[in-house]
Amino acid sequence: MTNNDETEGAAPVTAAQSMAELAAMEEQYAGGTTARRGDVVMARGEGCWMWDVEGRRYLDLTAGQGVAMLGHSHPALSAAIAEQASRLIACPNFFYNDVRARFVAKLVEVLPDHLSHVFLSNSGAEAIDGAIKYARLATGRTGIVATMRSFHGRTIGALSLTWEPKYRKPFAPLLDVTHVPYNNVERLDAAVDENTAMVIVEPVQGEGGVNMGEAAFMQAAQRICRERGALLVVDEIQTGFGRTGHWFGHEHFGLQPDIICLAKGIGGGFPMGALAYTNRVHTALYPGAHGTTFGGNPLACAAGLAALEVYQREELIDRAAEMGQMLFDRLNAALANRTVVREIRGLGLMAGIELRERVGPYLRALMEEHAVLALPAGSNVLRLLPPLVISAEEIEIGVEAIARVLSDEGG
Repeated sequence: MTNNDETEGAAPVTAAQSMAELAAMEEQYAGGTTARRGDVVMARGEGCWMWDVEGRRYLDLTAGQGVAMLGHSHPALSAAIAEQASRLIACPNFFYNDVRARFVAKLVEVLPDHLSHVFLSNSGAEAIDGAIKYARLATGRTGIVATMRSFHGRTIGALSLTWEPKYRKPFAPLLDVTHVPYNNVERLDAAVDENTAMVIVEPVQGEGGVNMGEAAFMQAAQRICRERGALLVVDEIQTGFGRTGHWFGHEHFGLQPDIICLAKGIGGGFPMGALAYTNRVHTALYPGAHGTTFGGNPLACAAGLAALEVYQREELIDRAAEMGQMLFDRLNAALANRTVVREIRGLGLMAGIELRERVGPYLRALMEEHAVLALPAGSNVLRLLPPLVISAEEIEIGVEAIARVLSDEGG
């Protein structure tokens, strides 16, 4: 089955320069830190599909690295951004703002009841950095415990929590952080002491390989934090807003974290991040303790408000659980007995296919031969983060392409 034809009624994207010329232009002026996948230049998106400047259509099972949860160019999101852009784009936080007020009220409405306050930032890494500051303020301590194979971002603070040495070593020394094995209660118990300000966990480790959190470990992390006065911080940047089939990934484990870090799906694809935290944390704050220029700007808040309303109106959280089950059923059936496949794992619409070989060549084959986009998670895991609006037919197209690429014959 092929899927690189134009959808009915859709016109090809045209550009004055060729794809190679545009790729070279971007690389010349903005390259150097990103590994590209050839010279593909994306120009347009709609739903679960993207088009390059030459008009080739791709099934996007990445949602733009997990951010376009509503798909590309959702009409409600696009309309909200356009309308707000015509009224007010920037508004400093020392003024109140109408759309910001409505957004934070809606955000707290969908959060678990014990998370009663929010701080709006620009990205997930900024949310992580904010969590470090808030935990230190609330506890008067400095120690941090994170997990091996974690990924929390690229700023110096977030990078300190991230495990992968290839990200960390060039920028050492970083903050002093103790890393313990994921899902190892004994090592976690030994690491948390009277100087620990926070323990940070991911409900599912995304970048680290789509590694599943175990209930015993998550619940032990909460108990240990409560017993020793540390804060439990949950990184929901990739798992939040329906990705795992619940509003937030920690709900699968019955947790009540002190702080959660949000981004990706919070704005439906528009750049935005946030901290959500308890009243205990809130009481430790004071004017000037933290701040931002762009965080909570009216344009981002309009996007976030529209996204939250779409999640509710279209019942996308429940739909993610339903379509996620379909995705795993189809993957397990289609990839049974594939010698290259070691394990299929994940939660909701967050899937990882662990391979016995490096994943890079398979990702390139998916894109080049089948026009299907997927992500790596470490060196040997093929990761799927499709938009929550994905259809059964689109799941079939994606799984069929993956099965063909991962067949013993390949192609």
